[in-house]
Amino acid sequence: MNALYVQTRMIHVKSETEWKKKILFESENVYICTDDNNNKIVTISSIKFKGKRSVDWKDVEGYLSRYRNMSAKILEKGCEIRIDGSFADEFCWSKDTKKLMGAFAKAKANAAQAIIELIENATNERYQPNMEQKHSSNAKYGWYRYTCRFQLPVMNEAGDIERFNQFRIEMVIRHASDHNRYLYDFVNIKKETSKPL
Repeated sequence: MNALYVQTRMIHVKSETEWKKKILFESENVYICTDDNNNKIVTISSIKFKGKRSVDWKDVEGYLSRYRNMSAKILEKGCEIRIDGSFADEFCWSKDTKKLMGAFAKAKANAAQAIIELIENATNERYQPNMEQKHSSNAKYGWYRYTCRFQLPVMNEAGDIERFNQFRIEMVIRHASDHNRYLYDFVNIKKETSKPL
């Protein structure tokens, strides 16, 4: 694991009808590092959603409401991604989420702590046209998928971090009829590695 680097981020917060710029720094429990292949890894150093048997997705949905009307830029492409009110619902109740169990459900839920960082550090853009009538407006100009990587801590009985589990997940963006790109969901989560400290 390469040394941590500090990254400032530009987030746009919607105030009434205008998108105003705010500069924020990395939060206390989220930072960016790189792996041996120079992939950026969003590192989340705490576990907020700890459900032993299942995730309380209503709690996750409530937590995600903080991102509503924000936007962030994908650093690799420079394109702005907006977050509207539909994102939290899709993230928590999509077909992809409903089929998740155990560690994968918990990992997706805890990725909610780093939505802005995941957007910023997304890579590997892929495009596909919209083929579904129900998305003829909200994804009129098609869909984009990106690869995101993040890692979560594994704690020992004393509550200390003993290693990180790393995951890969696809970020789904819809290109709407208003010509803006909106965050839709994160899907197809896979575990990549487990690294001791």
